[in-house]
Amino acid sequence: MARYTGPVCKQCRREGEKLFLKGSRCYGKKCSFERREYGPGQHGNSRRRRKTSGYGTQLREKQKVRRIYGILEKQFHNYYLKAARAKGVTCENLLAFLERRLDNFVYRLGFAPSRASARQLVLHRHFTVNNRLVDIPSYSLKAGDVVKVRDKSKNLDIIHSALKDADRSADIPWLRLNKAALEGELLEVPKRADIPVIASEQLIVELYSK
Repeated sequence: MARYTGPVCKQCRREGEKLFLKGSRCYGKKCSFERREYGPGQHGNSRRRRKTSGYGTQLREKQKVRRIYGILEKQFHNYYLKAARAKGVTCENLLAFLERRLDNFVYRLGFAPSRASARQLVLHRHFTVNNRLVDIPSYSLKAGDVVKVRDKSKNLDIIHSALKDADRSADIPWLRLNKAALEGELLEVPKRADIPVIASEQLIVELYSK
C-alpha cells in the first residue's frame, strides 16, 4: 500500500502552516514549524516572498488538504470524482467523504494522537465496525455505524494516552464517543460547518475542474 514515508514536518513548513501531523509534538516546543517558520530546502526563506499565481494558490490548497488527511494524489483525485458525482455541493461532499474515512474517524474520536497513528492502528486490526473487524483505513463509514476498540486492544497505552491528551470529539456534533466502552458512533454525514478543518475547498474543485 503506497504512503508517504518522508519527514512530515517538512509538509507543514511547505504549506506555511501547522497541519498537526505528529500529534502531541505539534503542541510542544519541539515542533519543527515553531522553530523554523520557513519553507524546507536551501531556498526556503526566499520561496515565501515569491508572488503566487491563481493556479499556485489552488495547488497549495489541494496539497494542504491532501496532506492533512494523509492521502496520496491518485486516491485524493478519486475522492474528488466521487464527490462530483454525488448529490449536493462538490466541495462539501469532498470533505464529508474524507471525514468518513475510518482512520480519520478513529482520530476524531481521540483514539490516536494523529491520523498516521490511527491509520496504523486500523491496519493492525485494533478496531471493529458494527462488530465486524475492519483493517482498511479508507473504509467509508455510514450514518449509524459504530466503531469499537477490540477487546484484546483495550489496554493499549497509545489509545489511553491519546484519549487523555486530547478531547477532539467534544465539539463535533456528528459523532458520539463512549469513553468507558471505547467506542464511537457516526451519527450523521458531516456538514461543512461542523468539520474542524480550515481550508478553502472550493479552490480544490476549481483546480480539478480545469
